[in-house]
Amino acid sequence: MLQEARNRWHPIAAAHDLPHRHVFHGQLLGREFAVWRADDGYVNIWENRCLHRGVRLSIGVNDGRELKCQYHGWRYSNRTAGCTYIPAHPADAPARTITNRTFPAVERYGLVWSSEEPQGEVPDVTWLSEEQLLALRGIPVNAPADKVVETLKAYRFQPSGAVEGDSAEIVVEAVQDFAVALRSRDGSEETHGVFFVQPVDSNRSVIRGVLDGEIKGATRIAILRHHNERLAKLRDAVEREAAKSIAPAPLEPIYERVSAELAEMPELTSHGRKAALRVTVARKWQTADGIAGFELRPIKGILPTFQPGAHIDVHMPNGEVRQYSITNGPGETDGFTIGVKLERDSKGGSKCMHETVREGDVLAISEPRNNFPLRRDAIKTLFVAGGIGITPLLAMAQALKNQDLTHELHYFAQGQEHLAFADRLKRLGDALKPHLGLSPDQTGAELRQILTGYRDGMHLYICGPGPMLEAARKIAAEQGWLDSAVHFEYFKNTNKIDDSSSFEVALARSCVTLHVPAGKTILQVMRESGIDVPSSCEQGACGTCIATVIEGEPDHQDVYLNDDERKSGTKIMTCVSRAKSARLVLDI
Repeated sequence: MLQEARNRWHPIAAAHDLPHRHVFHGQLLGREFAVWRADDGYVNIWENRCLHRGVRLSIGVNDGRELKCQYHGWRYSNRTAGCTYIPAHPADAPARTITNRTFPAVERYGLVWSSEEPQGEVPDVTWLSEEQLLALRGIPVNAPADKVVETLKAYRFQPSGAVEGDSAEIVVEAVQDFAVALRSRDGSEETHGVFFVQPVDSNRSVIRGVLDGEIKGATRIAILRHHNERLAKLRDAVEREAAKSIAPAPLEPIYERVSAELAEMPELTSHGRKAALRVTVARKWQTADGIAGFELRPIKGILPTFQPGAHIDVHMPNGEVRQYSITNGPGETDGFTIGVKLERDSKGGSKCMHETVREGDVLAISEPRNNFPLRRDAIKTLFVAGGIGITPLLAMAQALKNQDLTHELHYFAQGQEHLAFADRLKRLGDALKPHLGLSPDQTGAELRQILTGYRDGMHLYICGPGPMLEAARKIAAEQGWLDSAVHFEYFKNTNKIDDSSSFEVALARSCVTLHVPAGKTILQVMRESGIDVPSSCEQGACGTCIATVIEGEPDHQDVYLNDDERKSGTKIMTCVSRAKSARLVLDI
């Protein structure tokens, strides 16, 4: 019976077991669950262990958007259970494969239902109404589920309107493997009760009773006490009976390391950029002057976990591919929200998104990538955004706001009408510092004031137009900011690319040497030779195609690496950068 139980829905908690920002320790068929309700109402049921050291997540912290392990502080996102932050590696975005196992969750009859691989729907119960019912306190029993079900057939209780009496007539309405339906009648009073038996383990169960009728106030307390006392006596009786038999061996749950879905590699597109996901445009709106907001929702399943600063490739109907940052706050995983500015010199990307893409359209997108990760160990974080550069920094600011970490978001724009995502900005409160209608000289003066007072442990994140970004980096250097404390992201590479050189590139791990002629990039030559290398913007701005240099001198033509990284000569953007030496050896 217990083997078949893995394919059936079972109640593992009552709705009242999930108060605001609580984590409930659920159990079923030898497996432990961390059950928690996010602030958006979504009920998460996860394997009850942190993927780091196996510490129970049921003793973790539910902040309404993410669940934080109490041991080393790993954070997991609402809905996806993907890891969003590892304190020991604050400068890195966790790999997507660091994702906890999730289980289906359905709320019905005042209970939370789940199972390992449930088939069909949660069973209908004729005598119970979704609106008018009372879920009783769960009663744990040290006895197998079949013995508990057998004993429940003889359970006697009074109707809800006559709990003071003791002469009720009990009728057994129905009996199933894990449930008993009873009707109690005393005079004109009648109550239906359905008692589900949750098989915790081979020799442990929980009785979860639900009564028909909506009961409030003192009467409700009296009814709960009535059933608590009588079910406790029933528990004592069944435990005495079960103790006469040899206890069965405990069930051994199977722990999966990585789901099959995570292990599959998406098909490679002709240009090497993967579009593994299909989404529908659930909403399109004007979020600021010249900026359209898009809410993208999955056609099926849930979207992958993302971290603040992540972007996606959007494959458009006209064949163009563009990168857009995800603006979501932590735990908002039911869809991706992006902002697209209509560029005056658009080559078809932003123009297509503004003029062609409509609500209801289906788009192909990549999984989120994060080459602009947020550190959460700073004593203070400053964000400097210019125009559409607000999108990745808005996601970061929302994450720090959720954790009550010190930060300021300085948003430079031409005017109030150019401030995008006003609803999200409003939630940031005093951390938001708008700077409107400033000239380039005024912007420089404002930046000097903002970046004054650097202390060790502070971090700066900049995103916006190239000239503003360059000015902010220069001023930060003048103010004494360390290169490692200044993080930036360009939306495009405005450098003039010189591709006139030719050279050899040796791929150490592939045992291949390739000739890179003038007019072709390292990335193109590798792909022509059948070597798959990830990429996104392919203009030296996003950092996706970065490679480690073992030998040789790179000719940096990107805008992703900082000055220290360029001087070290240990990294190269294979989509635009080349070689000053006759030969490069890469760790590929």
